[in-house]
Amino acid sequence: MIKKNIVYIIIGSLTLALILFLEYNKKQELNWYPSYVTHHKIPFGTKVISDVMQKKFANNKQVDRPPFEFLKTNTDTESTYFFVNNEVTFGDDELNSLLKWTARGNTLFVASNNFEKRLLDTLHLKTANLFGDKGLAHEFQYKLVNPALDLKRNYSYKKSYSMMYFSGLDTLNTIVLGEVSNASNVNNDFEIHPSIIKQKFGAGKIILSTFPAAFTNYFILKDNNTDYTAGLLSYLDRQQAIYMDTYYKSGKEFYTSPMYIFLNTKELKWAYYLVIIGALLYVIFEGKRKQRAIPVVKPLVNQSLGFTRTIADMYFEKGERKPIAEHKISYFLEGIRTRFYLNTEEQNDDFYKNLASRSHHNPIEIEALFKKINQIKSRTLLTDEDLVKLNTSIEKFKAKADGK
Repeated sequence: MIKKNIVYIIIGSLTLALILFLEYNKKQELNWYPSYVTHHKIPFGTKVISDVMQKKFANNKQVDRPPFEFLKTNTDTESTYFFVNNEVTFGDDELNSLLKWTARGNTLFVASNNFEKRLLDTLHLKTANLFGDKGLAHEFQYKLVNPALDLKRNYSYKKSYSMMYFSGLDTLNTIVLGEVSNASNVNNDFEIHPSIIKQKFGAGKIILSTFPAAFTNYFILKDNNTDYTAGLLSYLDRQQAIYMDTYYKSGKEFYTSPMYIFLNTKELKWAYYLVIIGALLYVIFEGKRKQRAIPVVKPLVNQSLGFTRTIADMYFEKGERKPIAEHKISYFLEGIRTRFYLNTEEQNDDFYKNLASRSHHNPIEIEALFKKINQIKSRTLLTDEDLVKLNTSIEKFKAKADGK
């Protein structure tokens, strides 16, 4: 049995080791979550554009506070507030602060898949969605239309089934900087719409882009798309201060869990898993309470009956029938005293009546029994037949007294 258990443990251990080996060497899947966090290296992080901004724009600063709080102490003019996220929506008070700050001569740059209605109404804009016909495999084409940029080619993007565009413009005050089209439509029903616009606002300007993915690691590093992103950044003055927002991000800017270091590092993660699995195996195989085997102790045998039989045999072999009868009678009388609470010293009519009433007999039967007992006691020699008759009479009395 022990050898069989050892075999099972070895097989289980080898199987577990094989599973861990396969998991450890399995190719890690890409995380396509649109985090837009500046230090994330995942496809939809913005690590690349953050590094570019640090190198190309000397006055680049990251702001990790809400704009409403940051602008209370910011009195700059001719600076840029740069927002890039999957979705950027400001509250009313925060939007008022941003618009007042922009009107003083600053630039507000927002790249988002969605804009709040109040901002669109302020700029007299409307938005709509352009849908493809191949789901996530559909290819949208983006293009910058400013002839000064000399960017005539289209830049493709395939990671969305729909893209937002500006369906209504204030044509007197709006300049279109970029366009989007569903170039791979199977019906050749191409649609071209504005995707990036610029408007003057007071002494400053507002630039809105419906394509925030242009600033992600995936887009910039794919198919020489850097020219498109660089073209967008050319609308920013390198000599001005640029405040890159790190507050409005879909992903976390920092990790609050202490387990992040373990779970984000492959080696530490599997070390952690091995500790958990080892603890589980210990609980299963070694966590049971252990003690020495408790020996089986046989209960003591009641030797009274055996002792009585031995003494009786001894008397019988010696032919001493008289002592046997006397012992038998003595035990019988003791039983009457302890069971029926009667005194056996005086054996008269009252005694016979009381014992008869308590033992389911009639007085005549009780009197006959005690006459026989007294006869046995008065005789000197007894035969085996006398002992048998005495024993039979006493046992009959006991049986009837028990209701049998």
